[in-house]
Amino acid sequence: MATRHNGAPAETATGEAPGADGGARAATTDSDWPTIRRRTTVREDEAVLVIDKPADVSVVGERHDTDLMQLAKDAGEWLMPAHRIDKVTSGVVLLARSLPVHADLARQFNRRSVGKAYLAVVRNDGLPGAGPVLPEEGEVELPLSVGRKSRVRVAAPRESIRGEGGRWSVAEGDVLAKVRTYPSKTLFATVWRDERHTVLVVRPVTGRRHQIRVHLAWIGHPIEGDPLFDRAAAADGARTCLHSWQLAYDEEWADGERVTVSAAPDDAFWAPVRDRLPGTVDEVLERAARLLGRMERRARSGR
Repeated sequence: MATRHNGAPAETATGEAPGADGGARAATTDSDWPTIRRRTTVREDEAVLVIDKPADVSVVGERHDTDLMQLAKDAGEWLMPAHRIDKVTSGVVLLARSLPVHADLARQFNRRSVGKAYLAVVRNDGLPGAGPVLPEEGEVELPLSVGRKSRVRVAAPRESIRGEGGRWSVAEGDVLAKVRTYPSKTLFATVWRDERHTVLVVRPVTGRRHQIRVHLAWIGHPIEGDPLFDRAAAADGARTCLHSWQLAYDEEWADGERVTVSAAPDDAFWAPVRDRLPGTVDEVLERAARLLGRMERRARSGR
């Protein structure tokens, strides 16, 4: 089966590929769908539209008709999200243009055949007795539950989390009783670190709401600017440094070709670490791509 990456990138109004000018996407606050569409389109064909969603814009379900799907509908374009990312998360979102395509994509997400990769900048707060350093590769397998005020949390006491050999888990006997729990698994690799921050490439195996954010925070490394765990950052309007970087899906409605789409984070994503990175952002992304490839090969081999 052939693989295609992005196809020909769509161009913005300035003639640049999305993400080429980090400030352009960050400034996308218009409620004008044609403008948003022009600035954020990564890939478009007769079946799908892939956009590079700005941070702090909802895909669907926002009050006051400000989510992207409502804006598109009001402009006369009917789109259906094949998946969702959080409002504070930026990056690649896959939108179907017909019910059959949406059904095909939904099946792929349900059977976990869609490749998903995120980038995150996390704080090195650490946990008591655990130290602040994340391993080169890690696996977080912590069940999630929904608590008071619909707040997503790990379905176990924090002190019951055990981190050994780069793997975090809880014993079955420590899982909270009498609540609905959701098995959840997140893989990550360390792209770069210093004493204050770590840049991770993250591969969520499952796709629970807030999964990456909760998993990383509960092992002592919250995402920089995440309002779930840093109210001061939210009050200051800080950027949440989580970005949907890549998606890979199969065109089952056509010839079955595997398509990979990607969008680089904007400048605001890198702001907490940019002056300390050892090289260029492109070099960091190249390392992230190598690490992601290694994680995917290991997953396919069952190691």
